[in-house]
Amino acid sequence: MNDWPEGRAILYCEGAFGTPNGKTAHGLVRRTQRYQVLSVVDSRHAGGDAGTILDGTPKQIPVYPDTRSAIEAARQAGAAATHFVIGLAPDGGRLSPQAFAAVREAIGESLNVDCGLHDFLSDSPELVALAEAHGVRLRDIRKTPPRSELHFFTGKIEQVDSLKIALLGTDSAVGKRTTAWVLVDALRAAGFTAELVGTGQTAWMQGSRYCLILDSLINDFVSGEIEHAVHSAWKDLHPDAIVIEGQGSLLNPAYPGGFEILAAGRPDLVILQHAPARKDYDGFPGYPIHPLSRQIEAIERVSDKPVIAITINHEGIPVREVAEVCRRIERETGRPAVDVLVQGAGRLVEQLRPYLKKAEPGRTNRG
Repeated sequence: MNDWPEGRAILYCEGAFGTPNGKTAHGLVRRTQRYQVLSVVDSRHAGGDAGTILDGTPKQIPVYPDTRSAIEAARQAGAAATHFVIGLAPDGGRLSPQAFAAVREAIGESLNVDCGLHDFLSDSPELVALAEAHGVRLRDIRKTPPRSELHFFTGKIEQVDSLKIALLGTDSAVGKRTTAWVLVDALRAAGFTAELVGTGQTAWMQGSRYCLILDSLINDFVSGEIEHAVHSAWKDLHPDAIVIEGQGSLLNPAYPGGFEILAAGRPDLVILQHAPARKDYDGFPGYPIHPLSRQIEAIERVSDKPVIAITINHEGIPVREVAEVCRRIERETGRPAVDVLVQGAGRLVEQLRPYLKKAEPGRTNRG
């Protein structure tokens, strides 16, 4: 068993909280076993509650204007921070000079630093020396494991008789991971056993037990690592369902990560996350998102498996209009559509029941 939480965390998300570039902080505000989240740093929302800003529901996670204020507030509350977590997820995964300065300040205050960006803290002699001087740890979540620890595809995925559900998306930063967790929770609440296979740094930070960081892996080992994570979840737990977090989308020009998940995870079913109000691919103005019908067609042609439901990200859509947007998508696609953050995941569970079991929930008898 994991001894979690590891410590008390401040999430650094300057200039990005409430935007697609803040999705790591969003995920940790919504849920994490790895940390006790104390606060968020973003001067644009200083004085607010992170949960209220994100979802309209207070989480007692205050937002501070700068790193110093967050650190001092935690000390004054008698629960000093132990971790400083980079909650930014910008296009390209680079660490800005402003964020670098915040990391330096946090290390100087004896905080461990976790970062999921492609600029590795451990590559900076300055930060490494400072961390050693203060006795703290730097963790680069996206740093590729040694080749000796990586797995090549073997075909053992065919042994997995749990129902494999890929939660793919029509774009990056569209809410795939959040919906995947909500679905796992709903399946468990309905009496089924379910496990999430995380495929990115945020899922790891949230405490996913079976996780890989897909977008930093060496290409030869991407399929093998996906297969190994899914197979490990099945071998250890034999859950009724394994939900695989998607990455990017099949037709995204910069992040076509869905292909690897379909090829190596070999899902039985696909649920597709979509943001109806988006016009262009995230971070790429002038690259229009392909129509939902084309995205469904691409997934089903590549995988030969059905897209059984559409899940909605309501960014840019008033909550009062979500139900009508879902009805319109249902008419257009012939598939149920639901916003799990507004409507819950009950309809998804009902859609999955025929595929899950002929016996009681909680007992794996597929195959």
